[in-house]
Amino acid sequence: ELGRVLVDDPVLVAAMEKVREVVSGTLSLRKSAKIRVRQPLAKLTVVAEDVNAVKAYDELLKSELNVKDIEFCTMEDAGSQGLKIVHELRVNARAAGPRLGKQVQFAIKASKSGDWSVNASGAPVVSTPSGDLELVEGEYELINRVEEENAAEAAASVSAALPTGGFVILDTALDDDLLAEGYARDAIRAVQDARKAADLDIADRISLVLTVPAADVAKVEQFKDLIARETLATSFEVKEGAELAVEVAKA
Repeated sequence: ELGRVLVDDPVLVAAMEKVREVVSGTLSLRKSAKIRVRQPLAKLTVVAEDVNAVKAYDELLKSELNVKDIEFCTMEDAGSQGLKIVHELRVNARAAGPRLGKQVQFAIKASKSGDWSVNASGAPVVSTPSGDLELVEGEYELINRVEEENAAEAAASVSAALPTGGFVILDTALDDDLLAEGYARDAIRAVQDARKAADLDIADRISLVLTVPAADVAKVEQFKDLIARETLATSFEVKEGAELAVEVAKA
């Protein structure tokens, strides 16, 4: 029945495919930047043609990707939002050489100077002294990327193109509040592991003692309510120690 519903609703299928791409692309950016998913980040920007279809899943994306805010804009509005979309052509000289001969050097020069375009079939066409020259599959790589025009913001973000068009830009800057919440969420994970090791039921209330390094005590205190809520702790004590340690008991 679900399969029939999806077949009958191509708009929903397209929207969910784009949401899946946004999730996959953003998680890949986190991995490449070596930022764990439990570490919250301030902002994700999604550039897409059909913004409203993806925007409907705003809260789902925030939850899955652990970001505080998501901004959406169309490809047409990217410039007014301080974003620069960059299209690059890279010519594979080794692959193109046998067919193009000496022309390959002109193709490379044109790709670097921006003296090229994409024709109706999606193939790049480079300008050479002998006229326009179309490259064939395997001879080139087309790279689409997006950048923050502000240099400081660009340095603190990473981006990726989405398979069916559009981009995601992840703000990787970490302030004290974000770092503190990230530590708190790591602590929550440690408590949940301790609950499991103690064979506690998922609904059991607990008394909790967290021992944390001196440098991290303030982080735990800042998010004490979050930790207690997520771990069902009815009493919660924070101690200073050499490393993170957890003591749990059924309340």
